[in-house]
Amino acid sequence: MGNAEDSRKNNLTTVVFLIEEIIRNHQINMLLISLMITLIFPQNRKRKRWDRLGQSVVLDSIPDHVRQLDRLVRVTDSACVDNLRMDRNTFGRLCRILRDRVGLVDQRQVTVEEQLAMFLCVLAHHKKSLIVGHNFMRSSQTVSKYIHTVLHGVLTLHNLFLVKPIPIDEACTDRTWKWFKGCLGALDGTYINVRVPIADVPRYRNRKGHITTNTLAVCDPQLRFTYLLPGWEGSAADSRILRDAISRPLGLKVPKGCYYLCDQAYPNAEGFLTPYKGVRYHLKEWGVGRQAPQTPEELFNLRHSKARNVIERSFAVLKMRWGILRSASFYPIDVQTGLIIACFLLHNYIRSEMVVDAVEAELVNEADIDDETANDHLLCGDNISSVEPSALWTQKRDDLAMEMWGDRNNGQV
Repeated sequence: MGNAEDSRKNNLTTVVFLIEEIIRNHQINMLLISLMITLIFPQNRKRKRWDRLGQSVVLDSIPDHVRQLDRLVRVTDSACVDNLRMDRNTFGRLCRILRDRVGLVDQRQVTVEEQLAMFLCVLAHHKKSLIVGHNFMRSSQTVSKYIHTVLHGVLTLHNLFLVKPIPIDEACTDRTWKWFKGCLGALDGTYINVRVPIADVPRYRNRKGHITTNTLAVCDPQLRFTYLLPGWEGSAADSRILRDAISRPLGLKVPKGCYYLCDQAYPNAEGFLTPYKGVRYHLKEWGVGRQAPQTPEELFNLRHSKARNVIERSFAVLKMRWGILRSASFYPIDVQTGLIIACFLLHNYIRSEMVVDAVEAELVNEADIDDETANDHLLCGDNISSVEPSALWTQKRDDLAMEMWGDRNNGQV
């Protein structure tokens, strides 16, 4: 009887052991199968994790992105101008240009509108990618990626956004410009703060001790830029940068018989008309209560200053519009140079598209403006190839001053 009982127990133990062995082998086989699938199809694991972590969470976050973009660009024109420096219509047109001419496309969750909005926020408010990413609920890597993408797209539009200069003609009735027949606009340089490697700091330190780049720019009477040359060190002289711009194959072109208004930092040479030295010039010196011009040279300087002030106004509007130009940015110097060019190009685009420039409207008193300071043309003929003082050009300035003085004495304004 006892032997039979022991035999049953042994049989039961054997069966349990066999069942455990079968289960253990089955688990090992399943692990091996899973490992083989993972090795052969690694994307399956990512797709499974996507589903396990909750695809609904990602889908639920999309309306937040949409609401953020709507708040910036689709609520009111004033909100759009405050955030992106352009109204809704201008923003929409720029998105269309980037799509049609540059080839930007909507990504899976980031549209062209959001890509451009992030880029404009960086330019307008000089925010780091981390802050912009927080505002748009994106990672800083995503923001950085699309900043460079949009920047490259904007830079390819330079031929579209840079305007072609038109000389002042005989029929001009503008009191500021009618004396300067053949003038194409005004020319000057401006300092823009940059961040450079320690080894390059001495070259970029300007006369005031700031680390800057000296950017040469030319504008027309409508405050639109026709040419710019960024990238020069802050220690470089204005006249040296101008000579470089003239010597470049695709540089600044000044047709014979035309000229730009410049300040005393440049030579009075063919194509570049400067004021008389040692004579009152700046608008603040001609304010209310000051003595009226007493000589032809003073009258010439006054009218020259009023016309050339357009470049100072252009720089003032440009830097008020784009906060990234008012302090050193966080990018390498080559990227900073590209961002500077983009600011100039977008300034021109806004000036051409918006009827009223809200930034310019803030500049009430032009006398208070005191800056620190490859392109096809509609003009034909030979271009000026050097910038050297000329006795002939000095005589031209004297003749123009005497003409202004004679008309003033005859009662003409």
